[in-house]
Amino acid sequence: MEDTPVLSLLQVSKAFGAVRAVREVSLELRAGEAHALAGENGAGKSTLVKILSGVHRPDSGRILLDGQPVEFAGPADAQRAGVAVIYQEPTLFPDLSVMENIFMGRQPRARLGLDRRAMRAATAELFGRLGVHLDPDRPARGLSIADQQLVEIAKALSRQARVLVMDEPTAALSGQEVARLFGVAGTLREQGVALLFISHRLEEIFELCQRVTTLRDGALVATDPIGDLTPDALVRRMVGRELEALFPKQDTTAGEVALSVRRLTREGVFTDVSFEVRRGEIVALAGLVGAGRSEVARAVFGIDRWDAGAVEVDGRRLRPARPTAAMAAGLALVPEDRRQQGLVMDLSIERNIGLAGLTALRRGPLISRLAERERARDWAVRLRLKFARLGDPVNVLSGGNQQKVVLAKWLARRPSVLIVDEPTRGIDVGTKAEVHRLLSELAASGVAVLMISSELPEVLGMADRVLVMHEGRLVAELDRAEASEESVMAAATGRGRP
Repeated sequence: MEDTPVLSLLQVSKAFGAVRAVREVSLELRAGEAHALAGENGAGKSTLVKILSGVHRPDSGRILLDGQPVEFAGPADAQRAGVAVIYQEPTLFPDLSVMENIFMGRQPRARLGLDRRAMRAATAELFGRLGVHLDPDRPARGLSIADQQLVEIAKALSRQARVLVMDEPTAALSGQEVARLFGVAGTLREQGVALLFISHRLEEIFELCQRVTTLRDGALVATDPIGDLTPDALVRRMVGRELEALFPKQDTTAGEVALSVRRLTREGVFTDVSFEVRRGEIVALAGLVGAGRSEVARAVFGIDRWDAGAVEVDGRRLRPARPTAAMAAGLALVPEDRRQQGLVMDLSIERNIGLAGLTALRRGPLISRLAERERARDWAVRLRLKFARLGDPVNVLSGGNQQKVVLAKWLARRPSVLIVDEPTRGIDVGTKAEVHRLLSELAASGVAVLMISSELPEVLGMADRVLVMHEGRLVAELDRAEASEESVMAAATGRGRP
């Protein structure tokens, strides 16, 4: 490993108006090292990445490349210097092939036009370096998120990237896909690439990285060798205090059955799914990506039609594909994709909170804006929402605060059954603890909670019972005492109980 860092930031600062997003932060990225950047939402991570990648120019401080001062006038300068960023959601051209995406704007040419043979060979060589098996001629449109990320990494290598920033790359990946991505990351390290890794999943930071830099409120807290920290110590660095228990599950006594699902079937998607959730319970629905968990939730809520079976809420039988009837019966659904399915991003915070309960806000034929604002303010306080003004568009909020808005929208209806699909995906550890606390309090108040989660620590830490799906079927039901990573994963992969 070289002594001189490939890329360094020295005492960089950046302000937007009166807000100082980054204050005198220093960071060193070394060849062959995976370096984590940790911090809560709003800590300054995104701003720092944009400085590294040439999107923002720092107001003060210096950027060094191989120990020499450089200035990035824009992203093109950063790319020429060997800096590449892989985002959570890749930005490939869907109608172009894999190899055309990799060499966009730099296609090798022959006498009569594009040299597709050379482009295909170069793509195969890049994939060989990464240990990736993808067809260079395949259209990007049909690729999974995981495969799209690998194409982005190959594109970065084709530009001789020396620094690769991976910004929340695992948020939408399955366990197998994460393992494959980490294998590729190890290969890149062996080839001398410096990695900057950003993730809210602490276990991934400790698995992949050798050092971690922690930011809080735009300022540098510390840079530590990963071996000098525990997950709890890293959390304390991030939040600046002892965090309440990450999984503050209260002991409750299960009450009457609130949600009953019997032999629910949707052809080709899920088959013969039966379970119950009682008042006061948190029941987790676990399984691998593609097992059918979200599809069951959508059918129960009435978004998608089912072909056979029955759903009852508090003894009231629901008809297929009738979400308004499900809502009237006391059912609420916080969807997996909050930006696309849970919020109207250009509407204000208060309008979003009121969307699921407009009838209650009517005063005569019109919606009372005063009632809407009072409801929004009430729930903003209850959920510890961080915002400047309730009239601000919801798209200015952090991911964690956007998730709180989705929760507030549904909780304002006082549901008896709450379905939450990946409730803490992409939010920082402090907000994650707050969401867990809220779910625990809701269960203690008598709400029946069905929680879909791909994070095993969350499943094991929050659930009274764990239901496991595999290939569209419910294959196991585990109580809190017998649920473990081994037993859940054995069922989720079709191996039964260990």
